[in-house]
Amino acid sequence: MKKVFLFIFISLWGILSVCAQQSSVIVGAEQTEAYFPLLKGKRIALFSNQSGIVGDKHLLDVLIENKVNVVAIFSPEHGFRGEAGAGDHVASSVDEKTGVPILSLYDGIQPGRPSEDSMRKFDLLIVDIQDVGVRFFNYYITMTKLMDACAVHHKKVILLDRPNPNGHYVDGPILNMKYKSGVGGLPIPVVHGLTFGELALMVNGEKWLPKGRICDVTVIKCLNYTHQTMYRLPILPSPNLPNMLSIYLYPSICYFEATPVSLGRGTSLPFQIYGHPNMKGYDYTFTPHSMPSAKEPPQKNRLCYGVNLSNLSEEDVWKKGIDLSYLIDAYRNLNMDDHFFRSFFENLIGVDYVRKMIEQGKSVDEIKAMWQGDVEKFKVQRKPYLLYKD
Repeated sequence: MKKVFLFIFISLWGILSVCAQQSSVIVGAEQTEAYFPLLKGKRIALFSNQSGIVGDKHLLDVLIENKVNVVAIFSPEHGFRGEAGAGDHVASSVDEKTGVPILSLYDGIQPGRPSEDSMRKFDLLIVDIQDVGVRFFNYYITMTKLMDACAVHHKKVILLDRPNPNGHYVDGPILNMKYKSGVGGLPIPVVHGLTFGELALMVNGEKWLPKGRICDVTVIKCLNYTHQTMYRLPILPSPNLPNMLSIYLYPSICYFEATPVSLGRGTSLPFQIYGHPNMKGYDYTFTPHSMPSAKEPPQKNRLCYGVNLSNLSEEDVWKKGIDLSYLIDAYRNLNMDDHFFRSFFENLIGVDYVRKMIEQGKSVDEIKAMWQGDVEKFKVQRKPYLLYKD
């Protein structure tokens, strides 16, 4: 009986500890006293989406209530209210609640970069958006393009920092820049372990903007946060990452996007399941269907056999890091040889040796050992830019 009570006590203590960490973190956007004085007399543009929350209000609403002159909104891939699907180009429009113009990032010469006309409309850009700390989650690519546009046009950027839910570790190979694409824009590992604020400082410090340009960035730090804080996001950043488990699994199973295997887009469990109509030996089944967040999901309307990961422990996945066992399992089960991987795989993983090693039958540990040098190198490289205890 004593052991039972001890177990219950330890479990409750763990839950309370996580809740205490969660409630004590103060994100950059909440510290209005630190950045409101910088906005006086300025025309403000805002780069944000549905995740830009201050308490129970959106940052845009807070700015408008405080008579800040917000003249434009830039929104990333899924739109300002988070309703667009992956890869959808968000057109210019107006935010229905406030009447503030939403300027498309696809009306300029370069996709994802504001037009010259858009840049002339504001004096200062606020960045407030929730990232998940993974190289192929491309909000950071939009951020760096905005930083470069602001550097060219001599506009100041205020970045309101938020915790990185995958910020407790660094894992995966550093991107070989010959595979640079819309899902990989900087020479960083798959999981970089940086907040948006830290990454912005690193972009400047490493001179990663074109021609070594430097953007005038002020970061409003989170308070009471370290890289080991298990922070639960109050608002999820993407319609296809519907819970914390999907965010923790994302660095491990997104590679299925470069194969015929479904990872659950078009179901209620995106990034928490995987399967294919021809996978053998599995009892679990699912059928992807068209929905607003996944209009044409892989294996649409086809019965898939595979694996349900949705019952895994969040904490176990959080601790484990990148796990290629799911990818290797599907590769070996389908036995498609050269027809399993598409060229997009190298864009996601960032190097050419991972595909080759999987095809050669190498183990997860052997593959991860290949990129361990990249991990250690990057930890040293990023150290000057860390704003929070590692």
